[in-house]
Amino acid sequence: MTEQSSNTLSYNNRVHTGISTTASTALATSVMCWLALALIGQWLFALYIAIRYGIPVVSGDYSAVNQGLHMDGYQAGAGLDNLIYFGHILPAILLSIGGVVQFVPQIRRKLSRLHRWNGRMFLTLGLLGALTGLYLSWVRGSRLSDLGALGITLNGLLIPIAVYMAWRFARAGNFKAHQRWAVHSFLLINAVWAFRLFLFGWLMLNQGPKGNNSTLDGPADLFFSVACYLLPMLVAELVFWAQRQSSERIKWSVTLVMVLGSAVTLIGITAVSMMFWLPVIMS
Repeated sequence: MTEQSSNTLSYNNRVHTGISTTASTALATSVMCWLALALIGQWLFALYIAIRYGIPVVSGDYSAVNQGLHMDGYQAGAGLDNLIYFGHILPAILLSIGGVVQFVPQIRRKLSRLHRWNGRMFLTLGLLGALTGLYLSWVRGSRLSDLGALGITLNGLLIPIAVYMAWRFARAGNFKAHQRWAVHSFLLINAVWAFRLFLFGWLMLNQGPKGNNSTLDGPADLFFSVACYLLPMLVAELVFWAQRQSSERIKWSVTLVMVLGSAVTLIGITAVSMMFWLPVIMS
């Protein structure tokens, strides 16, 4: 090989590596941008839950929680059901505050003890939320329709599986597999939050209901009830796949998917905040 050919090959390798590095950086940046949006949306949700539900419970004015958006709230004399109801609602404050924090690289590296204990808290409360949610839906009867409850029921059944897998791989020291299942656990546990983003974003874009009804079993309602966790999980798998690929075209394509996902998330956060969360927070 001549010196000129060697220099040309070296130059081409540097150019290719530069493109790949740029594509990888763009993909990682798009993920971090979505996480930043999710952090804002999650903390707004946590503040809303704390004001709407936490303050009345702390003050002893339990019936005041019935002003919130739910199917059945506090019922005087229903001791066990009320305990399960509050055990389902109030942990959402800690889940929303601590969930996204788990994916901050600096915390994972420099505050590993906090990462571990926060992760245990998140997975435990997420599992509790799934079990109490299933109880409220199918034992207490807190559902608007059987058909409309199927999507969130499947979500509740998938959460224990994802939580178990995340815990199992963490215990085995397989942190790559643990991270994958921790992401899916996060997305499943936050499906109810994501459902609100989908629903209110849809209502804002259409300036009213379109394919929705009061029992949440219209075509749009049914789609959102499963899309709120299946779509984010699919996108997460696309990101994991793209990270393993050397093709910059694949990385750029998945980056565009993440940008679209961030736009949808931003629309949803804006809609639900304006229509529901901020009026309570600012009151």
